[in-house]
Amino acid sequence: KLLYETPAGWQLIPATLELSKIDAMYGNDPQAAKKLKQGLAEELALTGAPILIDCCPMLGVLTLNALLAADKVLIPVSPDFLSQHGVHRLDSALNVLEKKLQRTFERRIVVTRFDSRRKLSFDIYEKLKQRYGDLVCKTRIGETVALATSPMHGLDVFAYAPNSPGAADYRALAKELTETGFI
Repeated sequence: KLLYETPAGWQLIPATLELSKIDAMYGNDPQAAKKLKQGLAEELALTGAPILIDCCPMLGVLTLNALLAADKVLIPVSPDFLSQHGVHRLDSALNVLEKKLQRTFERRIVVTRFDSRRKLSFDIYEKLKQRYGDLVCKTRIGETVALATSPMHGLDVFAYAPNSPGAADYRALAKELTETGFI
């Protein structure tokens, strides 16, 4: 099973080992992206619920197929140099895809693992704001114990620690993305 329903009623395809196996099986199939897009369209028609595809932090075949099936892209980035460079590479790849496909991807960037005790977190956030402007979410997801430990228990942060700062950050992000019309 690849598709799960979230407590909020969304459909989620999490980045799991099973998903990477599918990437290996269909990685060389030029029709894979078309099949994924068609399958997602059918699921969306059935449920009407948004579908979130969680991808690994590399621009591989599976991520490319997910992008080809997507209308919107939410890009999480840790406030460090290498992650910032990764956002630039992904943004460039999206620009190339937009030209080839003659369509645009609505995108937002969200800073995760933000540590307010580290100057680097603020510096990277400001550099992203300077380069991408309003595409960078105002809400930052803090580095918290609950966010780090909830996956070990097989739970999302809302089930594991619903009153934690990490859960509050993600609620604030959902509110921001909803209020700005991204979701």
